Amino acid sequence: MNDNMRSPAVFVVSDSAGDTAESVVKAAIVQFSPIKIEIRRHTYVNDRQSIDMIVKAAKQAAGVIVFTLVIPELRDYLLEQTVIHQVVTIDLLGPIIGSLENVLHQPARHQPGMIHHLDEDYFRKVEAIEFAVKYDDGKDARGIHKSDIVLVGVSRTSKTPLSMYLANKKFKVANVPLVPELKAPDELFTVARSKIIGLTISPDKLNMIRKERLRALGLADNASYANVNRINQELAYSETIMKRLGCVVIDVSNKAVEETASQIQDIMRSRK
Repeated sequence: MNDNMRSPAVFVVSDSAGDTAESVVKAAIVQFSPIKIEIRRHTYVNDRQSIDMIVKAAKQAAGVIVFTLVIPELRDYLLEQTVIHQVVTIDLLGPIIGSLENVLHQPARHQPGMIHHLDEDYFRKVEAIEFAVKYDDGKDARGIHKSDIVLVGVSRTSKTPLSMYLANKKFKVANVPLVPELKAPDELFTVARSKIIGLTISPDKLNMIRKERLRALGLADNASYANVNRINQELAYSETIMKRLGCVVIDVSNKAVEETASQIQDIMRSRK
């Protein structure tokens, strides 16, 4: 891209938290890699003044506005202003809500934030997230028996990101690092093996990830943590433990966290 050209920007606008719109936008912009597309998120937008500011900024940036405004007056005002100022807009919820109103012969509530309604599911999710934090990285082995899922694997196999992702799906997840110098918790060998998911990774991929991690910390990338012999030793040890546990093992070498989490959820559903 020419240095004089501005990076494209997508303005995510919502009268709630904006999670839905941002997730859709991220899923879409992946298809344009390696182009870098900036996401500017504007949440809890509830007045015309805010819309005026966003439309002005989008016009200056030659950006696109993607919105999930469910309040009709705000949605109509945004569309009116973007037409006047010639800003491209994408309404994510409007067409869906309109179609459902026609099919159901019932008007929508047009109330923002209902997806985050404080119901039983919401509190289960919060509880699961707190659980994941409390029992992250083998902090407390007592969480193993209390969990829905136990993740085991060497360092940098995405145990923590997976724990948090699955917590958002209301699973209570404990994760335990497997390190040759540390004895695996006894609880791992007494919990139901159907709860345990082993995570493995190719040595080359793990070497690359660990080197990047060391650089990010400002450390030399030739530390033993990223040494190939050390990595092979750790992976051999973890394989031994996973065989003793008799657990399912997932290779995360070329998988995104979302993909691995989806596979884990499928496994757990099949066991119910």
